[in-house]
Amino acid sequence: MLHILVDTSTWLDLSKRRDGQRWIVALRSLAHQGQVELLVPQLVVEEFERNRDRIEASMTASVAQRFKLIKEDLDQFGGTDSEHALQVIEGLAHQVPLIGAMTTRNFSEVLELLRQGKTVEPTEHEHRRVVLRGLAKQAPFHRSRNSVADAVLVELYSTAVDQADLAGEPHAFVTTNSDDFSAPQGDKRLPHPDLAEMFDQEGSTFGLGVDGLNAILLDHFGQEIEELFAESYFAEEPRRLDEITAAEQLLHDRIWYHRSLQHEYRLLEQGDVEELERLVAIAGPGRRRVEACYQEPGQLGPYSDFELGMLNGKLSALRWVLGSEWDFLDT
Repeated sequence: MLHILVDTSTWLDLSKRRDGQRWIVALRSLAHQGQVELLVPQLVVEEFERNRDRIEASMTASVAQRFKLIKEDLDQFGGTDSEHALQVIEGLAHQVPLIGAMTTRNFSEVLELLRQGKTVEPTEHEHRRVVLRGLAKQAPFHRSRNSVADAVLVELYSTAVDQADLAGEPHAFVTTNSDDFSAPQGDKRLPHPDLAEMFDQEGSTFGLGVDGLNAILLDHFGQEIEELFAESYFAEEPRRLDEITAAEQLLHDRIWYHRSLQHEYRLLEQGDVEELERLVAIAGPGRRRVEACYQEPGQLGPYSDFELGMLNGKLSALRWVLGSEWDFLDT
């Protein structure tokens, strides 16, 4: 089993990535299979929760602000040929909340991973070593800042390594915080000299950021993790606004056409000739337009009750996405 202690900074970076599901799904699967154990200090959970709302809000706001500025520039400097570009920007701007929601769902799933990991808490032993590390100005105390929380992580990892048989239970420490944990000069993927002793042993690895986590998983699991990535990660792109409106129009036309014919059949059964003539006069042009647009077999019915229910359900869902209330099915 591979045991990994991941710093809050890396969990936050992974959560912000649109491809974050690649690692989240893989770690969840490997943990479920008993091949990976996440070592989770409570302070990591608390720090992750404390920063979550701020980062989620900033992600969506920053993207929306960029679209706003681009649109303003096009309005001011785009000239007469900018109409299509403005339409594209409007469509992309509509995707911002969807992109934000798809990305920020990573935060919930990471938090679930942390809660299901193995909780590790500092004892008097780790606290004493943190104090000694601080007095000696050893990393992460080599900078003029409060690094107690970072030092606690280091000492918790050190204890885990000391108590493990690394030949059969490899460990890894992953952080994005290169200023506190990495070598001050040269390759930031290497640990600070004050911490190097923890990673000198075979089976104890230092990883920098999401790329470091990826490298650790590849090194330990090889082809197996590649296959897991391929099987479990699916990139989902939100639909463009023009795609949504086009699908809504198609459903509207099909349902309207069906209702128009049903109305005609009822009038025929009732023998209401006057109302039937009026209906044909009003609906005729619309029917001809729909018939010209949708010529594939079955597109305009007849529908089973199930098929008709599906069409109405899809129309209701798309209209809700576009801003209408649920169950708005007027045609």
